[in-house]
Amino acid sequence: MDGRLKKNVNAGGRENRATDDLQRREPEDQMVSSQERRRAFRSEWLQEALPTPPEIPGFHLCWLSTTNQYDPIHKRVRLGYTPVKADDIPGFEHLKVKSGEHEGFISTNEMLLYKLPMDIYQELMTEMHHHAPMDEQEKIKVQQDQLLNMRDSSGKQLVQVEGNGIGSNQTIAMPTFN
Repeated sequence: MDGRLKKNVNAGGRENRATDDLQRREPEDQMVSSQERRRAFRSEWLQEALPTPPEIPGFHLCWLSTTNQYDPIHKRVRLGYTPVKADDIPGFEHLKVKSGEHEGFISTNEMLLYKLPMDIYQELMTEMHHHAPMDEQEKIKVQQDQLLNMRDSSGKQLVQVEGNGIGSNQTIAMPTFN
C-alpha cells in the first residue's frame, strides 16, 4: 500500500476528535462539582493513614509524632503518657516496631500509639479546655470594665455597650471529655 494513501490522524497538525471535544467544553463543565470538592476537602483533613485502635478500658489512646518539635514525646511522658505495646492490643502486631529505641511499640510511619490513664486525661482536658478558657474570659471581662470606665478629655464615655454585653455571671458546668 502506498504510504501517501494511508490515513494519518496527526497529519497537518490535526488532533483526534476526543481532544478537540475536551478543548471545546464549557469552563463550568471542566470544574469539579461542589459535592466532589467537599468530599476532597474532607478527605484532606481525615487521618485515614492512622488505624483506629480498639479502646483500652480506663485509658485514653492517641497517636503522638516522633518528629513534632513543639510537642515532643518526652513532654507527654512527663504528663503520664505511656507507649502502647503490640502485646496490649490484639491484631496490631503488624504495626510493632522491630528494633530501635521504640522496639515493641505500636507505630505507623513516624507516629507512635500512647495511652494515658483516664483520670489524668480528664484532669488535663479540664485544665486546657475549661479552666484556661474561663481564665481568658475573666481577663476579657476585666479589659471590658476598664474600657467602660474610660472617658475622653470632655468627660464623655469612650465605649458604649450594646445589648447585654458579656456581663452575665453564668456558671458553666464542668465538662466530661471522651
